[in-house]
Amino acid sequence: MATPRAQHTDLPEPLAHAVRGFGQFISIECGLRQNSVEAYKRDINELMAFLASQGVTEPSGIRPSHLSAHIRSLSSERKLAGSSVVRHLATIRVFCRWLYAMGRIEENPAAVLERPTSWKKLPGVMTPGQIRRLLAAPGAMLEAKPDSKSYALRDAAILELMYSSGLRASEVGAVELNDIIEEGGVIRITGKGDKQRLVPMGTPAVAAVHQYREQGRPKLADAASTPPSSLFLSRTGRPLERVAVWQIVKKHAASAGLKDIHPHTLRHTFATHLLSGGADLRVVQDLLGHADISTTQIYTHVDSDRLRSVHQQFHPRG
Repeated sequence: MATPRAQHTDLPEPLAHAVRGFGQFISIECGLRQNSVEAYKRDINELMAFLASQGVTEPSGIRPSHLSAHIRSLSSERKLAGSSVVRHLATIRVFCRWLYAMGRIEENPAAVLERPTSWKKLPGVMTPGQIRRLLAAPGAMLEAKPDSKSYALRDAAILELMYSSGLRASEVGAVELNDIIEEGGVIRITGKGDKQRLVPMGTPAVAAVHQYREQGRPKLADAASTPPSSLFLSRTGRPLERVAVWQIVKKHAASAGLKDIHPHTLRHTFATHLLSGGADLRVVQDLLGHADISTTQIYTHVDSDRLRSVHQQFHPRG
């Protein structure tokens, strides 16, 4: 049995810092299950230990040759099965894309690695019925606990916005009061790299945000020492952090009897439902704030799977 490689506590601090940041990303932003998070962390710890053994001390020093050598060693030295090597490669790709998106590297060293056809995980998508149940959950909370009105209105506005506008969890906390343009029914979103985009909110979301601003937010704002500019506030009047948004989504999903629902599920559902309704892929790309349309194209696979199943079910020669 191969000896486990060193953990990130033995790594140069820049590498260890990257591992910690990536761990937070996959746990909070992606909302992965704990066993998946642990698998990602193990794979990245092994990669970091290999890089350190090659003299790499910080993410900017990672080269494609390092990644290729590590992948080869998993097969030749550690004798891992092909499926395990593919999983490692998938993890490395996600990690390097994250490093690049966070500005910690200037080029993605994993971009030139061969893409394994056996790795393809499509995002989960909620049905319209499940969405209705989730969006109704804050109202049920309010009925059960009338003194929770501020939180119920806040949570309802958050869920409506995330589904109607495709917000990331991290983008929810960044929304400022002046980012909401009720007259036009749009929201200004500050995404990755501080890039801004305007996205329609939809009538239910506009109504939910308006009700929260008028009836829920003032009480939360009173807890702050200085007048807050953020739209969504915590019980202490501070801007919501993405972990709090993740917890809000999980709490209401559980109360609605839904499993494996996290903030990105709403974003995936937003995109897929738009494409199902006939939206142009380029439009969806702009609404999601994707720099590369190839990132958006995964949703065409989700929708084509649904269309294929409908065709097989109803077409006379399906």
